[in-house]
Amino acid sequence: MPKKFPTHPSHPERICWGCDLYCPAKALACGNGSDRTMHPVELFGEDWDRFEDRLDKPIDEVPGVHCS
Repeated sequence: MPKKFPTHPSHPERICWGCDLYCPAKALACGNGSDRTMHPVELFGEDWDRFEDRLDKPIDEVPGVHCS
């Protein structure tokens, strides 16, 4: 069973997030490339888990366009 993914770790730069082993950044046991995978909080900021709030809402109907 995979480990629960932490949403806001205290030091995300110390861990590789590429698989569920969560290896230290200097000891990549899984061989998941030569560099560690960054946590989403490092890439997208503190509110990364609320990303869908920033997306445009889907448009149901476009005015002037009729489908037959």
